[in-house]
Amino acid sequence: MNIFIRWCKFNLVGAIGMVVQLGALALFNQWSAGHYLYASAAAVELTLLHNFVWHLHYTWRDRRDDSVLLAQLIRFHLSNGLVSMLGNLALMQILVHQAHIPLLTANGIAILCCSIVNFSLGNQWAFSTPPVRPIARHLAVRLAARYSLTSASVSKSESACVSEFH
Repeated sequence: MNIFIRWCKFNLVGAIGMVVQLGALALFNQWSAGHYLYASAAAVELTLLHNFVWHLHYTWRDRRDDSVLLAQLIRFHLSNGLVSMLGNLALMQILVHQAHIPLLTANGIAILCCSIVNFSLGNQWAFSTPPVRPIARHLAVRLAARYSLTSASVSKSESACVSEFH
């Protein structure tokens, strides 16, 4: 997929996620009365889960592999999650506490600052395609051609090649 189209999809999911995060922050901030960093952390986590689902089904749907779903979720949390959580909390501390910027405005600024790093990490790591599958597929197709195997045999050969690489 064209990187520009993927970037646009990422930003659409991010814009919806921003609405989710700002709404959650407003709600959580009312519930936690004055503990805006706790409210910010909870809003970021909710948004991370929201964005993961949408990125999986929309932004990087061509890289979706249900067999590695948990690995993708972990990589997403370790990359986008840490950048969003640490970036938001650090920037919120600076923007709200020191610069006295209103809470929701400060959070919007923090979200935008983290977005470029998050796209890069998502594209290069969290939703990257596993390198083993293309190699296994190539080897399986070569084996099938060499021994005149059927398409069902190619799938079995591919599975065997994948298990050899693991």
